[in-house]
Amino acid sequence: MSMNKNTVLAWATWIMIIVGLGLIALGAFRYQEVAGYGFAAVGLGFFAIAWVFNALKGRV
Repeated sequence: MSMNKNTVLAWATWIMIIVGLGLIALGAFRYQEVAGYGFAAVGLGFFAIAWVFNALKGRV
């Protein structure tokens, strides 16, 4: 089974969502000081990039 561009974007979207959730969880549960806000902000950035990948899925 070959992977076309849409399949690669779908996999990238899921990977980005999982990493984003992990970063938000690190910021919420592991780091209680200011660094937790940074982890959560980067996790939200991963969600934004995953959203773009999902939007590009049918157009590339």
